[in-house]
Amino acid sequence: MSIIENKNLSSNMEDYLEKIAALKKENDVVRVRDISQLLGVKSSSVNAALKSLSKKGLVEHEKYGYVKLTSDGEEIAYKVQSRHDILLKFLTKILSIDDDVALQDACKMEHTISKQTFTKLTKFMQFVETDLDGNKPEWLKRFKHYLKTGRKIRCKMRKLATEKNNRR
Repeated sequence: MSIIENKNLSSNMEDYLEKIAALKKENDVVRVRDISQLLGVKSSSVNAALKSLSKKGLVEHEKYGYVKLTSDGEEIAYKVQSRHDILLKFLTKILSIDDDVALQDACKMEHTISKQTFTKLTKFMQFVETDLDGNKPEWLKRFKHYLKTGRKIRCKMRKLATEKNNRR
């Protein structure tokens, strides 16, 4: 059982860990007021969340002091951010979802996606990215055309095969 499953965290608590990690990267130190501003919540809400996360061994925080993720907290924050990044890339690069909508949807989906679905989605994105070589694969160009127009473009390979068969 993974740490995430072991700690039984709500999506709200996962968001706190994710934001603390982001702030740490940006500022080197993290304060309650920084978290409060980033999440748009009151300091008292941040303190309550930190108390809960501290009891679970995911953060270290003394009243009026800095906030620090434990190694378990860092691992969970990394996994949440990874899910977010893959989902955002899928929504924007493959499905052509508007950036703002994709960001909101990725934030919601990152907390509810099953391990099996996320693993397959990750493999799919790795497959697509190794196929890109700076250019979109033909199937992705056809899909984007379909999204735009509602009409399918016939596959060039099928078209060539059909023409070859018709010449016989």
